[in-house]
Amino acid sequence: MPAPGLALLLPPSEGKASGGGPAPWSPDSGSLGALLGERRRQVVEALEVAGGGDQKLLGVGGDHLARARAANRHLLGAPTLPAGERYTGVVWDHLDPGGLPAAVRRRAGGRVGIVSGLQGLVLMADPVPDYRLKMGARLSPLGVLATWWRPAVTEAIEVWARRRVVVDLLPKEHRAAWAPDTAAFAEVIRVDLVEPGPAGEVRVVGHDAKAAKGLLARHLLLSGGDPRTALASWSHDRFSLRFDPTVM
Repeated sequence: MPAPGLALLLPPSEGKASGGGPAPWSPDSGSLGALLGERRRQVVEALEVAGGGDQKLLGVGGDHLARARAANRHLLGAPTLPAGERYTGVVWDHLDPGGLPAAVRRRAGGRVGIVSGLQGLVLMADPVPDYRLKMGARLSPLGVLATWWRPAVTEAIEVWARRRVVVDLLPKEHRAAWAPDTAAFAEVIRVDLVEPGPAGEVRVVGHDAKAAKGLLARHLLLSGGDPRTALASWSHDRFSLRFDPTVM
């Protein structure tokens, strides 16, 4: 029996490439648009009422706020880029989707899922507009987006990743947006990057580990085969992997 395939969960990035091609975005866009379109539409409507969002909602000021508000006010029909090209943060720079071999890049388009405050779940090959909206934001009248999205994102991940090995590299904010039913998958493996603390304890690391997380994601995509074997073979000169036993 062949090894189960990989379904890799990653966060989006706050940094995003601007512009895009002529294909206009709508809430129904992409692989999961039929399933998530109505919820995406509600987010768009809430952002329009909020004028694209203020500094408190979006977490930026100055020119960054002006760009974010403009993007958020004009989502319907906005130009798009594939998610793997739109996201430009540290994780994505080190994953480097454009530098993957062509065959690996094609497979990755359907194997990498991004948990998004705007779209709920989007695959790496799916179209994404320019926007800014954190999963942990409180957007009236929806509330905290991670909580509001949870039922729909949980269903979408089950539809997309059923019977595969799900490797969850999400940060806490995005991990809160789904509640895995492990019976739906070959396995769910929640992974944190850790390092020894000053007193010898092991501590979970955040920003400093983003580059390593991107390298780990790239390793999983390049390895092929059983994702569990690929996880076991990964090494880093600073960080190690810690697995959440509650979902294994």
